[in-house]
Amino acid sequence: MMLQLQSFAFNPFSENTYVVYNEHENAFIIDPGNFSEHETQVLENFISENGLNIKNIILTHAHIDHVLGLQWAYDKFKVPVIMHEAEKEILDRNPMSARQFGFFFKPFEGEIHFISENEILKLDEDELKVYHVPGHSPGHVAYHCENQKFVISGDVLFQGSIGRTDLYKGDHQQLLETIRTKLFTLSDETEVFSGHGNPTTVGFEKNYNPFF
Repeated sequence: MMLQLQSFAFNPFSENTYVVYNEHENAFIIDPGNFSEHETQVLENFISENGLNIKNIILTHAHIDHVLGLQWAYDKFKVPVIMHEAEKEILDRNPMSARQFGFFFKPFEGEIHFISENEILKLDEDELKVYHVPGHSPGHVAYHCENQKFVISGDVLFQGSIGRTDLYKGDHQQLLETIRTKLFTLSDETEVFSGHGNPTTVGFEKNYNPFF
């Protein structure tokens, strides 16, 4: 059994949206950041061309660049949104965040299921384990596929960098601690798929990330 991972760089923030899917054509959308009609079409085309059945929309966190396509995805696929409870406040602040960036964003309306540390999300036989990794935002989580040695880390750890901590409820010390105690305990060859930029590995960041 193998999960496939497709990434898309969307919106003015170049946010990475992921579609994770298996050979049964079941899939998760992770952090739908599609903003323009063209981006939405690209995402929709990929899903329909591969005959994918979207089981859930899952969020690493709810900063606005990661949820610009959330309402579209929910309305289109009619499946619950999965996120950490501590992130609900961040999601609710997005209409205000959007105004600061000069555009309009409607409050999200839809079904939300809260998840917490060590829960397992299943896509048939494939499993993603939830790690609560706060610091960039309070309810940030990462999704780890132990079987295939990859983690979807959102805006916690990047190639040669870490997430911003100057945003609402960010905490620099907490973020460093989170990375050391959670992500850096994964095997060195674990691939890290971040919320922005290129993939990296746990081993590379342990050795070369200037923040450590």
